[in-house]
Amino acid sequence: MAISLAKNQTISLEKTAGGGLQQVRMGLGWDPVKAKGFLGRLLGGNGEVDLDASCIVLDGEKKPLEMVWFRQLESGDGFIRHSGDNRTGEGAGDDETIQVDLQHLPAAATYLVFTVNSFTGQSFESVANAYCRLIDQPSGNELARFDLAEKGGHTGVIMAYLSRSGGSWDFTAVGTATNGRTVEDLIGAAAQAVRG
Repeated sequence: MAISLAKNQTISLEKTAGGGLQQVRMGLGWDPVKAKGFLGRLLGGNGEVDLDASCIVLDGEKKPLEMVWFRQLESGDGFIRHSGDNRTGEGAGDDETIQVDLQHLPAAATYLVFTVNSFTGQSFESVANAYCRLIDQPSGNELARFDLAEKGGHTGVIMAYLSRSGGSWDFTAVGTATNGRTVEDLIGAAAQAVRG
């Protein structure tokens, strides 16, 4: 059963999964806020929000090693893969996913920071039901879930991160609001969000 996390809460994935994890998938889902009335639709409430899930790989000193996002769908070694860009948020389930082969990541990859940003510049006032969830890839079991309920004028969120400690991984929910149209704009905030 998945654990629903609050901001800044950390869980051990080894304990949650009941053994050594090999592959996980981070899922991001959201719905656009539907504009009400003729005037709302006229002023841009077309019911589409282009959010982008990304992964920033940091070393032990919180320096960026690599990014996986809609412009680079796979890490150089192929162990982190993005599902591709969903430009509307329509439909049920995860809108974008990032798969990670934890077992084969290079030793320097200490933190995997998952971010979301609005490429079109729409604020999170236009977003409803946003969440991120971590799934054990082979079994499909949801390990952890974090609802991104915070509304506001921000265009990005540092969602969560995985941190390596020896041979095991922890998952920390972050939920820090920030601004940026691409993951490149969120690197500094991602490094600051990592504790340790």
